[in-house]
Amino acid sequence: MIESISLSNTATYGDQPEVLGPLKQVNFIFGTNGTGKTTISRLIADAASYASCGVAWKDGRHVQALVYNRDFVERNFSRSEELKGVFTLGEDQVKAEKEIKAKKQESDNYKAKVAELKKVLDGADGAPGKRGELAELEASFQERCWESYSKHKERLSLAFEGFRNSKKDFKAKTLQEAESNKSLTVPLNDLHKRAETIFGKTLSEEVAVPNVSFAILLGHETDPIIRTRVIGKEDVNIAEMIKKLGNSDWVREGRSFYDANEGFCPFCQQKTNEAFEKSLSEYFNESFERNSKAITALLDGYKSETARVLQELARILAIPSKFLDVEKFRGERDLLEAKLQLNVQQLIKKSKEPSQIFELESVGNITAVIESLITEANDKVAEHNALVKNIGREKAKLISEVWKHLVEVDLGTVYTDYKGKKAELEKTITTIEGRAETFNQEARTRDAAIRDLEKQTTSVKPTIDAINSLLASFGFHGFSLAITDSGTAYKLVREDKSDAKETLSEGEKIFVTFLYFYHLLKGSETESGISTDRIVVFDDPVSSLDSEILFIVGSLIKKVFDEARSGSSLIKQVFVLTHNVYFHKEVSFNNSRSDKALKDETFWVVRKPAKFSKLEKHEGNPIKTSYELLWSEVRNPNPSLLTIQNVMRRILENYFKFFGGIEPRDICAKLPGKDQIICNSLLSWINDGSHFAQDDIFVSLDQDAVSSYLDVFHRIFKLAEHEAHYKMMMGDAYKDLEDAPHAEAEGVE
Repeated sequence: MIESISLSNTATYGDQPEVLGPLKQVNFIFGTNGTGKTTISRLIADAASYASCGVAWKDGRHVQALVYNRDFVERNFSRSEELKGVFTLGEDQVKAEKEIKAKKQESDNYKAKVAELKKVLDGADGAPGKRGELAELEASFQERCWESYSKHKERLSLAFEGFRNSKKDFKAKTLQEAESNKSLTVPLNDLHKRAETIFGKTLSEEVAVPNVSFAILLGHETDPIIRTRVIGKEDVNIAEMIKKLGNSDWVREGRSFYDANEGFCPFCQQKTNEAFEKSLSEYFNESFERNSKAITALLDGYKSETARVLQELARILAIPSKFLDVEKFRGERDLLEAKLQLNVQQLIKKSKEPSQIFELESVGNITAVIESLITEANDKVAEHNALVKNIGREKAKLISEVWKHLVEVDLGTVYTDYKGKKAELEKTITTIEGRAETFNQEARTRDAAIRDLEKQTTSVKPTIDAINSLLASFGFHGFSLAITDSGTAYKLVREDKSDAKETLSEGEKIFVTFLYFYHLLKGSETESGISTDRIVVFDDPVSSLDSEILFIVGSLIKKVFDEARSGSSLIKQVFVLTHNVYFHKEVSFNNSRSDKALKDETFWVVRKPAKFSKLEKHEGNPIKTSYELLWSEVRNPNPSLLTIQNVMRRILENYFKFFGGIEPRDICAKLPGKDQIICNSLLSWINDGSHFAQDDIFVSLDQDAVSSYLDVFHRIFKLAEHEAHYKMMMGDAYKDLEDAPHAEAEGVE
């Protein structure tokens, strides 16, 4: 059964879908010609040809559609030399019919089980079903994946390259990584730090920080000469005095003046004897001189090493490596320079006073820090250069670790929960699908058996007899149906067996074709398919028929309603579309109905108020009499711009002919200018049966023109003193007139 029909972008239907639904077993659709009724019947007959429209079947189960419309008449009568035979079960095939009925029941039971399983899978009454639950689970997990991406996209965006523009693709990649990623889980801060380098601008290799050797400098600190008292020989005459006075350094310093004064004392200017000179020379012997030279050599070496070290450190600071802690390095360099200068001063003192003992302040702790800073920087340089050389591999490693962090840390429990629920749902769905397929196979087996039985027991003879019997009972004696030589088709013949097809009247053609369609409802055009479920569509079946035949057609269609409502027939649903008010009233009449539609029927009106058709559902039968139908168009808040003028004319014609004695000129004369022209346009039929020339002005109406016509239409009833009738027919849509200036403008041309 069809639950609803959607129409858009086809024939008279616009972009906005018009929906016919929910539908019931019996559905009445009324509409004037050109409003889009036949489009509905064509859609039901062949939904695949209308890509922008749709037919929703109950439980997704398609049923054969038998559609009677002008296409059916054209296809089976006008273009065909003969009518296809309608196969039905022979009257004597009681056993076969019972067997077919039993297998049909079994097939229907299996199909009903499939429909119930389908509800579990696809949902019903607002419930999502197992497939819906799975879809919701997938959508929820997809959103959680995207939330994780959003959290990292600012700093780790390049790790997700290729998956950043699609939630669906990102989720698929997440599932793939969750199953296959073997990387270690790395702290997020480490990932951020490495990303700044690896995902940064183009990298190049860095130069290592030069190493500075402090070994010689530190070796000077341990030279024993610094702590050695350098004095002369102690067993000479002068030694006792020098020792007593403790003025060895003073004597040594003054000796240079003594030698320069050619043996005269530089203080008393007295000539010394040879023994004094010998004693002085022996006191400052070779050992003394050697130690003095050692002190001088130490001072020179220390100065040289200090200069070299400070110069090398200055070069490092001139162009510092980006991996070097420059501030700390500079601080240590400055501290080292200060201590080295102090040590140089100490050595200078030692050189002047060799008999004194001095200590150099060690700079080992400072040089150790400087060496450590250089080592740390060079370790980073090496790491950086290795990264540059292996950037592709490092980038791949980082990307893998970023995904690992996302699936393990961000989505760990979420993924586990999702995976468990998905497995459970998929297992349930697979089980249900398996059961449904088993039931479908059972149904197909029964259907195949039914087709075999139908082929063995069907005949076109019962149908031809039934149609000819109906033709005769309705007074059609001049022609009948006969079986063709093929034995599987019909032809129309006269009593003398001559071809009657070309000489039939239009009404006879329509009636014969309808009877053929009517019997097709209980049979099939092939030897099988007699027992398939079906829906039936009657689209204007009484065109060109007189009232007597119209009544007969209506009675036959009512029998089809009864079959559809019984629940035991092959006919599951019926549609009747018509523009004929009398036929609609006849075919829709039901004593059981009050003002509301019965629970198994729907009423619809298809209208074309402007450019596009509209579908309107009614709680009860909207068509009572043709006169009431005309008034319903006037009451409509969106009347048809094309037909409203003639609708008002027909109302005025029917009403004032009934009462008579009303002079239209008197009515129109009471209206001013344009209103008077509109009034004459509406009432011109009374004068000469044709419209005045000025009517052409109002043929194509816009909304403003329609409003003017409706206003004048109301005033005609008021000026004729029949507003009570207007008010009654308008019902809730009635509105008071604004009297001025129209009613006061009598006789205005």
